Parts: sequence; structure tokens; C-alpha cells
Amino acid sequence: MATKKRSVKNILIVGVGGQGVILASDILSEVAMTCGLDVKKSEVHGMAQRGGVVSSHVRFGQRVNSPLIPKGQADVLLSFELAEALRWLGFLKPGGKAVVNSQKVVPPIVSTGLASYPQDAEETLKNNVGDAILVNALDLAEELGNPRLVNTILLGMTSRLLELPDSNWKKVVSQRVPKAFKELNLKAFERGRSLV
Repeated sequence: MATKKRSVKNILIVGVGGQGVILASDILSEVAMTCGLDVKKSEVHGMAQRGGVVSSHVRFGQRVNSPLIPKGQADVLLSFELAEALRWLGFLKPGGKAVVNSQKVVPPIVSTGLASYPQDAEETLKNNVGDAILVNALDLAEELGNPRLVNTILLGMTSRLLELPDSNWKKVVSQRVPKAFKELNLKAFERGRSLV
């Protein structure tokens, strides 16, 4: 029991500007806080207009001393973009879980020919994380009626990997999204949960 009390969960959320990474990390952090846990969070914002990288480290447990996840210690890597999943794989611990949106957002440097998008990114990911969970969350969000639901679908998937009560997730999601889209976001959250 003492070991469980000291354990800290490390969730690394990554993507590119404008995908909802920060909102997702805010929601996860708040869910953990509503469970009475200590939460630390750190984020780096890229420029949304330029497809900049966005990352957020979320750590929670009975006591968390640092907001940064050491390399090789993430329990879950939640990636909103396929190439970003590869970029951050080094943070995932052995046996950690990866939830990855298979959407490709080609950065401007690739468009200019100065770099190339990773070839066979899905295969590379599967070869490095045997049970990586890949989903085209954009297609699912569009099926539900709004492409902005990608982050809620991915949070629903991630919620299945964490020991945080479903009711706390739904309460925080309801409070953090615009009222007009509350029911749609709850539907997207459940859709995500059904995938894991």
C-alpha cells in the first residue's frame, strides 16, 4: 500500500499548435485534482499559425515534486499527431502506453523541401510500442459533427488507461467546454472510451 501511495502517474501530451493539447492537459490535471491528488504540469507552446510543437507534461499522485517527466518515465504518451508521437517516444517508459491520433500535420519546413515527413511512421511506432493505440480521431470527430472534438475523443481513450473515476472526467469535461457543445463533447468522450 505504501508503494501505491508514493506512485506518480506521468502523462505526456504532445501535438502541434491549434490541436487542443493545452485544453486536454488542463482537463486531465483538473480531473486528477478533483480526486484529491497532487498535480504538477508544465507546457511548451509552439506557434499555432506555424504548426509549432506543443507539449504538456502532467504528473499526479499523492505527492509530486517536479512538473517535468524524466525521459523514459511516461506511463502514457498521448499524441495528437503521428510524427510528434515518434519525436517523443524516448519519454515513454518500457511497457508504457501510447495513444496516437494517426492524423498527419505536415510542417512548413517539409513543404519547403528542407526536411521530410517520417516515412512509415505508423510502422515505426508499432515496432517501438507493440500495443500502441492508433486511431484517426479527426475522421471520428467529423463523423460526430465537429472536427474540434479530436481532443475529447483522445481524452476518452486515455481515460481508460488511468485510474480516475469516469464521473470526475465527465464533470470536468462538461465544465471546461463551451455550453453549446457540452453534449457533443460528452458523446465524443464516450466514443473515445469505447475504442480502448
